[in-house]
Amino acid sequence: MFSTRFIWRTVGLAALLSTLICIFGFVYAVNQIIYPKPAVSTETQAPAETEKPDSPPMADKDKINIVALGDSLTAGTGDLTGRGYVGQTKEMLADRLGKPVYVLNNFAIPGYRTTDLLKDMDANKGIGTAVSEADIVLLTIGANDLFQGGQDIFSGESDEGFNPGAGVGRMPAAMQRLEQIIDRLHQYNPNAIICYVGLYHPFLDIDTKRDGGPIIQQWNSEAFQLANRYSHVIVVPTYDLFELNLSRYLYTDHFHPNQDGYARIAERIAQIVH
Repeated sequence: MFSTRFIWRTVGLAALLSTLICIFGFVYAVNQIIYPKPAVSTETQAPAETEKPDSPPMADKDKINIVALGDSLTAGTGDLTGRGYVGQTKEMLADRLGKPVYVLNNFAIPGYRTTDLLKDMDANKGIGTAVSEADIVLLTIGANDLFQGGQDIFSGESDEGFNPGAGVGRMPAAMQRLEQIIDRLHQYNPNAIICYVGLYHPFLDIDTKRDGGPIIQQWNSEAFQLANRYSHVIVVPTYDLFELNLSRYLYTDHFHPNQDGYARIAERIAQIVH
């Protein structure tokens, strides 16, 4: 009898305790729902980052140094003021950035092809030295490889024998040399912004079948793929700048830009690097 009475008391007491615990848990849960407390974390939380305003790449520099190299476009052939796109880019950046902009050197030579520029980079150590001090490198090269300054754009049979495909066979080797040029410039100065000025179609008005456009666009596309391998190499598109009102922006030689044409190129470069 004693053992049975003890067991029932124990069971009763346990049941009572269980009931009390359930009631307490229920009341606590209801209280948390009605009056929730903020969660407290024991971990130290970093302050939220404030969004920084966009700033131009050159904003933290006291002055901007430009080095230019390439062919007649970088030399400014066709601009009677002698500034070309290099000089006009310098002026635009100085005005927009409000700081001094200098052209340390312009190594461009009219008529140069990729082979000529590579030879210069081997022979003239001053190119590497100048590029190492540059913030911006401006480059045009490749048009003479494809079209030989316009001489190879015709078949030779007549002035109307337009033959834009004449340079297609030279494109692969020329593109390989362009890769070598850009790679060397990047090695000279991996922090400089290298602006490769893409090709435009100077013979668009006599290219009635539009055969030249895809060829030039192929070159520009491959140049873009090449530039995309580097963080500071940019292809500056120019094809659209001359696509309409071609005669308005070309020099009388029907190949090089005039002052207004170079201004359009300079404006685009300034928009990109500013």
